[in-house]
Amino acid sequence: MDVHSFHASVIPPPGERLVLGEEGSRHAVSVLRMREGALARLVDGRGVVAMAEIRDAHKKKCALEVIERLLLHDTRHPLTLAVSLLKNPSRFEWMLEKVCELGVKRVVPLIVQRTERQRVRQDRLEAVALSAMLQSQQAWMTEVASPTGLDNLLSSPFEGKRLIAHCLPGGPSQAEDLRPISGESMLLVGPEGDFTEGEVAEALAAGFKAVRLGQSRLRSETAGVVAAAVLCLAPVLPH
Repeated sequence: MDVHSFHASVIPPPGERLVLGEEGSRHAVSVLRMREGALARLVDGRGVVAMAEIRDAHKKKCALEVIERLLLHDTRHPLTLAVSLLKNPSRFEWMLEKVCELGVKRVVPLIVQRTERQRVRQDRLEAVALSAMLQSQQAWMTEVASPTGLDNLLSSPFEGKRLIAHCLPGGPSQAEDLRPISGESMLLVGPEGDFTEGEVAEALAAGFKAVRLGQSRLRSETAGVVAAAVLCLAPVLPH
């Protein structure tokens, strides 16, 4: 039987109790119908995972006792994925959910010249990342940065491979296909209207390398998922 996962900001040592937040308590007791004695998996998003037993199945303050507590190493892929905010916020959230499930370490909502929507609910994005971590049974949560302008991103120090995917004429034909990278990497993906020529030139001057994401022209959210799949999954798949 599957053990359901719940988030807890602080997980105490074995033998001690904690109380889930109101939303987690309602989900455990009212939705999942969990009762006293049921086992639950607790995750703090920073590598701490615990098995716990429900002691008080209260729908607003469900109390659990920790049985076993472990600290797991970080299994996220060291990829920073910077994707432009999209006109339809649900498309960006869909992309965020999928790349979090794939194990991306960091996602940066990017603001460029053709970004149509430049405001976002940060708490909503973090909730999507949290839900994806629990759904995929990971121990480390993807970091979701605050929306960032391209100039700020290009000027920030970064040790690792820097890549940009774009669809401008002549660019992709001269670029290499995206290949698995084992170390730190950062990939930029533009908005619905793509990066401008000037933005691509700035990125290349800053040390970024142009890459292709296949032969088809992809939507921005699809490009983010494809890039995450190539970089996060390819190193662990059998050849």
